[in-house]
Amino acid sequence: MGFSQLEQDAWGGFLGAYAKINRMIEEDLQAHSHITHVEFEILLRLSWEENHRLRIQDLAAQSILTRSGVSRVVERLEKAGLVKREGASEDRRGAYAVLTDEGAVRFQKASQAHIEFVRKNFLSLFNDEELNQMSGYWKRLEEQNPKNEA
Repeated sequence: MGFSQLEQDAWGGFLGAYAKINRMIEEDLQAHSHITHVEFEILLRLSWEENHRLRIQDLAAQSILTRSGVSRVVERLEKAGLVKREGASEDRRGAYAVLTDEGAVRFQKASQAHIEFVRKNFLSLFNDEELNQMSGYWKRLEEQNPKNEA
């Protein structure tokens, strides 16, 4: 038994919107900051942390990427001087990604343009009530599956 029409419209609409906005974000970030969407996401998550550092496994848990995928992105960012890798003193096998000063500056510039993009191409399409409702949907999904365990 397949999806009902309502389910198909809801799920198919989500998938289509995700694909479209993801392509738009990728093109926009490349145009103004010369970084990929996943690189931006790593810099964003590190910038949100008080000490600008996160274990690579925690970055992976918050990302659409696998642990090895995050590790490869961190490696690219490290080569660019935007992130450095530090061993985890509490676990010899673990490692932290740490935002460098250069990475913070680059992220800040990219972030300003990205915020304008998101407001123009996404947030402006909804009123405050709709944004509040949408926020509730994302919280519900996170509460259902808090550690991104598929």
